[in-house]
Amino acid sequence: MEHPRHIIVASCLVLNQKGEILLVRHHRRGWELPQGRIEEGEELLAGLHREVREETGVSIATPKLAAIWSKCSPPTALIFGFIADYLSGEITASAETPDVAWCRPDTAAARIEHPINRDRLQELLDHSGPLRYLSYTTGPYRLTRNY
Repeated sequence: MEHPRHIIVASCLVLNQKGEILLVRHHRRGWELPQGRIEEGEELLAGLHREVREETGVSIATPKLAAIWSKCSPPTALIFGFIADYLSGEITASAETPDVAWCRPDTAAARIEHPINRDRLQELLDHSGPLRYLSYTTGPYRLTRNY
């Protein structure tokens, strides 16, 4: 029997002391929250810290898991959405993310063009309580479950 294969992704809404959100611009997907694949054998929180640091140059503190998304169309993925505080570092672009910026919450959503990434941002901005679970498919994008 073949083992299931899912991509594991950590995504993070990083907030600074001014209440601004950290966004990165990806070459293909445009503006989005810092996010990336967790490497095989890597612990989830270690991967979250690594991805935020690699894509933005900053370190985060107190990450809290707020939402989990299941991408049910190929390539399948589980996306863990965290909310964290800015800890230290200067925002720095990378080869993967040529632009990095702090944005006010009301302007952050306007920068994000991809509907999946816009929905992820909104879900994390609206988070006020228990862990949320959502699932979706692509081609076209459609939310299939929302708990």
